Amino acid sequence: MSRCLVLFLTLLVPLILVSAQQPAAAQTAVEDVLAVAPDLPPPPYEERLLRLAEIIGSIQYLRNLCNPDGETGWRESMQALLDSETAGEERRREQLTAGYNRGFRTFASVYTDCTAAALVAEERYRREAATLITEIVARYGN
Repeated sequence: MSRCLVLFLTLLVPLILVSAQQPAAAQTAVEDVLAVAPDLPPPPYEERLLRLAEIIGSIQYLRNLCNPDGETGWRESMQALLDSETAGEERRREQLTAGYNRGFRTFASVYTDCTAAALVAEERYRREAATLITEIVARYGN
């Protein structure tokens, strides 16, 4: 596993464990231009990474829905994941981005107001993300 992924996972864990009431940091600018390299075989943890991308999208939607000030922390985490894992791999970048968008849109189609169920879903997804990160690091980390 790349050092970038380990760094990213180290940075993401505190975000997952924060209380639902804490605001996230301000959003940074997004750079979408990457050099295109030949398609490389995906890493063995790709399936878990795709699920994590969906979860991050879902959490981003739910946190924005339930926080009147809005939050960008989960989107920033997704951007960090894309930057560290897909440099030069446009196809993987597109797949992970599609997963994030799928998670976001799925909850947008179900929840239009912050409800108790939305808060429970957000908490469960944060826990699932923490579990995925732990599994990836434990199995594929250095």
